[in-house]
Amino acid sequence: MKREIIEIDEEKCNGCGECIPNCHEGALQMIDGKARLISDLMCDGLGACIGHCPEGAIEIIEREAQPYDEIIVIKEMVTKGKNTVIAHLTHLKDHKEFGFYKQGIKYLQEHKDKIDFDIDEVINTVSKNEMDKKEPVQIKTEPIHHHHHEHGGGCPGSLSQSFNQPETTTAQHAGEVQSQLTHWPVQMHLINPAASHFHNSDLVLAADCVAFSMGDFHNKHLKGKTLAIACPKLDSNTDVYIQKLISLIDDAKVNTITIMKMTVPCCGGILQMAQIASQQASRKVPIKSITVDINGKIQHEDWV
Repeated sequence: MKREIIEIDEEKCNGCGECIPNCHEGALQMIDGKARLISDLMCDGLGACIGHCPEGAIEIIEREAQPYDEIIVIKEMVTKGKNTVIAHLTHLKDHKEFGFYKQGIKYLQEHKDKIDFDIDEVINTVSKNEMDKKEPVQIKTEPIHHHHHEHGGGCPGSLSQSFNQPETTTAQHAGEVQSQLTHWPVQMHLINPAASHFHNSDLVLAADCVAFSMGDFHNKHLKGKTLAIACPKLDSNTDVYIQKLISLIDDAKVNTITIMKMTVPCCGGILQMAQIASQQASRKVPIKSITVDINGKIQHEDWV
């Protein structure tokens, strides 16, 4: 399977930072006066940053998609210098990819004699960054200027997160329904198939309207599963969805995929995307199709 990812020409990059806030995953940061891809894991290949580069320094390249390998990535980061390594490790911690983070630290420690900067300083800096985030945030009232970015960026709302829902207790108000969502984001354009919460999970791919029509969606259909949502009628560039589904099947190795769609004809496209991805993937996973009417009642439920 091939994967699209951005590539930066550092000779053309003038350090303006215009691309940074347009990377939904926060995979781009300004480091040492250049835009750097500090997380191969988090780049979704959409190329939202490209149109904001006045120098034409960013392009999308296509390459064979191998399962994410932190050792390969950290080796590349080391060649770009200490600040890039710090940004990369911090990014992994921010996205709760602690397994990859530990692999990166282990590689640095095992090869510290061959690396031309202080590994202990890197580790201490990353740890300090984590502590700083726990301090109260001072809100500044000065205007925000988007033409220059010192510390990287990305939309906070698309930060990849995994979390545990609290156990239901008798103290809950009568009739209160506990959310079963365990990760964020969930929209197909924003999800990262390499995020650890998808690994070996049972995936629900739901049309946007399904959860609003079904009163018991969380407890009956989402509990214990991961979620992605899409609208095959209104979403653009849905070819990316197919590539992400292939990655979820082949790389994240999801166990099953449950498609939940509405009875309206245009909603059938979400099942078609899953079937195309299944045909193109090297692994095969069971796919269940559930069709829901506008009153929230299940009309059909079949393995396809």
